[in-house]
Amino acid sequence: MAITAPITVRSHPAHPVAVRGVGRTFPPRDRGGRAKAVLADVDLDIAAGEIVALIGASGCGKSTLLRQVSGLDAPTAGQILIDGTPVAGIDDRCAVAFQEPRLLPWRTLAQNVAIGLPRGTDRTAGAQRVTELLELVGLGECTGYRPRQVSGGMAQRASLARALARNPGVLVLDEPFGALDALTRLKMQDLLLEVHAAEPTTVLLVTHDVDEALYLADRVVLLGRPDGAPTSAPAGVRSVVTVPGARPRDRADAQLALLRAQLLEGLGVPSHHVAHDADAHHSI
Repeated sequence: MAITAPITVRSHPAHPVAVRGVGRTFPPRDRGGRAKAVLADVDLDIAAGEIVALIGASGCGKSTLLRQVSGLDAPTAGQILIDGTPVAGIDDRCAVAFQEPRLLPWRTLAQNVAIGLPRGTDRTAGAQRVTELLELVGLGECTGYRPRQVSGGMAQRASLARALARNPGVLVLDEPFGALDALTRLKMQDLLLEVHAAEPTTVLLVTHDVDEALYLADRVVLLGRPDGAPTSAPAGVRSVVTVPGARPRDRADAQLALLRAQLLEGLGVPSHHVAHDADAHHSI
């Protein structure tokens, strides 16, 4: 889906993110149980305005790391800095969009987006901003609709608009397109790139889809446990891949096919399961 409405580029700042030696250990659930170390010694620098995708096996701590960045959870070791200032609690510099839209069913799309506006926003200015954002995500004619009246893709677009309403310096996306059908997912990927061009911000994205990561991100970070480590071992950064080429990219680009094979091998998918020719396209 391409944006047809005029786009006003806003000049709010994108913030750099620094992850320094971050670890997260969860206490035992039951008396006598064992604590569970999910992350250990995670170091990562994200430049202002960069799109970085996190991939890794289920349970390796991708969403946990997102929660540390946004302040929804606190690391048990290390620290996270946004624009040089440590994150301490829920951080107004961040906005989060999840796999499910989580819209309030009794409110219109416009009213749901307005929830994301910073506190103290002038009513007239806020209404104008909500209208602008709904136009930006292609929902300008649906402002009065309620969530039950729109498709899953439209609801997810409204969720993205709500996150942008905060004017975040860092946008955190936790598998935002994972619940959508394949065609809608591709359209939402294109929409995210168009929105990023119009609303430049730093984006940290979790996805299980290697093709999605390579299409959207400047860099792809593979999280996982060290080779030979037990399944109870905490995860860390296994590798960081820089994706060549300017966005939007050709999904069938030969360079992306090679990086796809490399990342899939890092995820434990044997190379003989991956087609290496330039015309191959894989989505997992």
